Amino acid sequence: MNKVILMGRLTRNPDVRYSQGEKAIAVARYTLAVNKAFKREGEPDADFINCVTFGRNAEFAEKYFKQGTKLVVCGRIQTGSYVNKDGIKIYTTDIIVDEQEFAESKKVSEEQTHPVANGDGFMNVPDGIDEKLPFS
Repeated sequence: MNKVILMGRLTRNPDVRYSQGEKAIAVARYTLAVNKAFKREGEPDADFINCVTFGRNAEFAEKYFKQGTKLVVCGRIQTGSYVNKDGIKIYTTDIIVDEQEFAESKKVSEEQTHPVANGDGFMNVPDGIDEKLPFS
């Protein structure tokens, strides 16, 4: 069985192109930053997973997904290879996405990228965070 379920944030807006031929099909490519459960010293906090989706899913991604959006995707792993212009064989691994959903509301997503200020123009600082501030 080849089944993958991932939750992460888009690293950039989806890249959508259309296939050539009689019936053009939308193809969306995007990368999810998926947080690691365990992290070793000096390693990145996330894995960056390449995803590809087709047809209506690709059109939906083009219309509604943007950098920073938190998603849950279900699909399968597909591996492949090609020879680049220098004659070196390159191996690829992609997730072929069958299902994709928002993992948080639009309001929460916007607050993550654009924190809301209170009426006086300053952000509210949560209680108990004093030890993390660079000033007193």
